[in-house]
Amino acid sequence: MSHPAQVKIPATYMRGGTSKGVFFRLQDLPASAQVPGEARDRLLLRVIGSPDPYQKQTDGMGGATSSTSKTVILAEPTVPDHDVDYLFGQVSIDKPFVDWSGNCGNLTAAVGAFAINGGFVSPERIPDNGICTVRIWQANIRKTIIAQVPITNGEVQETGDFELDGVTFPAAEVQVEFMDPADGEGAMFPTGNVQDDLDVPGLGSLRATMINAGIPTIFVDAEAIGYTGTELQDDINGNPDALAMFETIRAHGAVRMGLINHVDEAAGRQHTPKVAFVAPPADYVASSGKSIGAGDIDLLVRAMSMGKLHHAMMGTAAVAIATAAAIPGTLVNQAAGGGDRSAVTFGHPSGTLRVGAEAREVDGDWTATKAVMSRSARILMEGWVRVPGGSF
Repeated sequence: MSHPAQVKIPATYMRGGTSKGVFFRLQDLPASAQVPGEARDRLLLRVIGSPDPYQKQTDGMGGATSSTSKTVILAEPTVPDHDVDYLFGQVSIDKPFVDWSGNCGNLTAAVGAFAINGGFVSPERIPDNGICTVRIWQANIRKTIIAQVPITNGEVQETGDFELDGVTFPAAEVQVEFMDPADGEGAMFPTGNVQDDLDVPGLGSLRATMINAGIPTIFVDAEAIGYTGTELQDDINGNPDALAMFETIRAHGAVRMGLINHVDEAAGRQHTPKVAFVAPPADYVASSGKSIGAGDIDLLVRAMSMGKLHHAMMGTAAVAIATAAAIPGTLVNQAAGGGDRSAVTFGHPSGTLRVGAEAREVDGDWTATKAVMSRSARILMEGWVRVPGGSF
């Protein structure tokens, strides 16, 4: 019996922030995968090594975590005054689907560099030395993102001394601005409130802040669900009951936010919404062994991603944190001590992160103009990725 040969596809493996993924140019994909649909999803699943019942992704490029099971497709811009279209696919590890419902803020830091290297940015806009401003159209959520990419001798500068907790080695700093970060077409607060009572089976009524900014996110109080906000991955990810509780919160919050019609639909939408829990500042030891003092941070935040506690913080969730912190009355703002805030430094399992946001109230509704954070990015490998022919 003969078997089809492998197909090789131009690809780049990149780290962006605390995530990494496989990057493609749309024109380099096989014809059947250049349009949304089953062929594209099957191709990306096979590239990453999913679905894998062993949850290791050994036969693919994935790293068996939500932070490393990611794909990016860049294309010519479809919106005027932008350099590139950025489409993000979160690949499920053990199930056969790709979630296209949201953005990856961490990998956004790598999009600017890939766009420059991939020929999407006009050469006359790339300085010999300085900063290249890359205008990104985030196609999943239809928003503009601005990446400030450092350039040295006409090429992207990747090395540097900028340190990002959750990333082992320093690199060049990339500032990322998320413009008008309210996610999708709806209101920033889909319920119309900065806090709500969310009924969750087994937990009763929880106070929650449900916000569409960066990515749809449900914030709850750590103490209300039995936590302190200083937890690390091992405190939660090995506890099936805890994981089931967070998934129940996520499913019922998704219905309340209007993202799904019934809790049963949440299983097919793993990437969004996110669930995070917040607490006032406290001393703790990060996963690296670094001591974080209560005086070093404004609040504590832990977030779930694809059913597990994230090892650091998703970039899009950081946008949600920054935006919610800037709005009085949210659980995030209250955990940070209340009042008017244009920036916060929060503690996460790997360390700390400072994020800023501009928000204002117009006719009784809150809106945000932008959220800003610094990340870093680096090419890990480039060339071709291979997948068995006939797998897509």
